Amino acid sequence: MKANDVTAKINWLVDQENSEIGFSVRHLMIARVKGEFKTFDARITTTGRNFRTAQIEFWADTASITTNHVKRDRHLKSSDFFDVKNHRYITFASTSIGVSASNGDHDMWGDLSMMGITRKIKLNVHFGGVLIDHWGYDRAAFTVSGVINRCDWGLTWNTVTETGGLVIGDEVAILCEVELTNKVYTCSEMQSEMADVNLLNG
Repeated sequence: MKANDVTAKINWLVDQENSEIGFSVRHLMIARVKGEFKTFDARITTTGRNFRTAQIEFWADTASITTNHVKRDRHLKSSDFFDVKNHRYITFASTSIGVSASNGDHDMWGDLSMMGITRKIKLNVHFGGVLIDHWGYDRAAFTVSGVINRCDWGLTWNTVTETGGLVIGDEVAILCEVELTNKVYTCSEMQSEMADVNLLNG
């Protein structure tokens, strides 16, 4: 490996087709409802392939939330919850990444912002590995998990069931599967993708 390969800055792109930004929350105190954000992206820079040096700026569009239940999703987008008309994006900016454990896990700290409130959180990052894919680009995979309390960001809506239990739990489990690539798009590839988007939009 050349010295400049170790020190060079690498810009990583999220492979959105093979990534998922998911969560789950307790429902009726006996089950869990799972959901995800369909629209998201991130700017990630590392020094070489050393992901402990990663600088991460992530965002998700709250209007893209889905739990595969139309009525519930409409409620989640309302002012009772994410209030997407006034708070369109969730953002996360990493501040530090800890030393790897023997199983390849890292602690990652950062600032999570939603509903106009920013709080520091800790996430667990499991490094799946890095390889060169069949197109010749570097590809890395991670599982990101953690638990937050939604009330810390003003998401306090709840109601009581007939038996006295709460409909929704306060703790939200975060579970994301993320694939990154260092593919750099050429002008022709970008024009081709834009043409595809224009066709889809009619």
